[in-house]
Amino acid sequence: MTSTDFNPEVLEQGTVMGSDGDTIGKVGQVYLDNDTGAPKWVTVKTGWFGSSESFVPLESATVDGDAIRVPYDKDMIKGAPQNEAGVPLTESDEHELYGYYGVGGQASGDAELATSHDGAPADSNSEYLTRSEEQLHVGTETVETGRARLRKFVVTENQTVTVPVSHEEVRLVREPIGAGEATGDETIGDGNTDVVLSEERGVVKKETVPVERISLGTETVTEQQEVTEAVRKEQVEFDDGSTADRSDGPAADQSGENR
Repeated sequence: MTSTDFNPEVLEQGTVMGSDGDTIGKVGQVYLDNDTGAPKWVTVKTGWFGSSESFVPLESATVDGDAIRVPYDKDMIKGAPQNEAGVPLTESDEHELYGYYGVGGQASGDAELATSHDGAPADSNSEYLTRSEEQLHVGTETVETGRARLRKFVVTENQTVTVPVSHEEVRLVREPIGAGEATGDETIGDGNTDVVLSEERGVVKKETVPVERISLGTETVTEQQEVTEAVRKEQVEFDDGSTADRSDGPAADQSGENR
């Protein structure tokens, strides 16, 4: 059931939904009004793996189960003025945020955290620095690197095939004639007779037939590639009045007074 009655413990477990119905992120921190003690702001975890937190006012928000619906989209929330999550909001911070979201809430000054996520009260009186560093988040993208084209063309070559052929040749055939055998040509004179000769010759015919099917295919080959990028990190040092500053850099002792 939709409600505007905000319970800090419920809000801490909630998910912020934008005006377009998309999920923006998990609630990071809940901030209470100093005067009334009612929830006034929540931070939303956005960015890579929830690495950033943006402030959202609860003035026009509603709660439905663990969904906190706000009248803003994700781009607007991510573009809100940046304040350090886990630190009380000053009156100036609230005025800036109200102006950005275009709402008319009253800035009470130093809006406080409800509790830390481990259930311990937030200590708003301690003074501290937050050390930050850049982290690499590496992914991959697919880009076109070239094209392969399959084409065919015609070449001419000579091909020799041996085929058996036959032909007729002339030879004399002599047959003796017996005594008294009549031949019908007993005169003496000139004469001739013809014999037709024949031979086989090689004949070539051509036909086009399909002999092979060819196509282009691809395969994926995985290899390791190193990606190098410069990242910045903050280091902390302090001066306690001695002759040298002390630092918590990589070579410093992290367990003692360097904090």
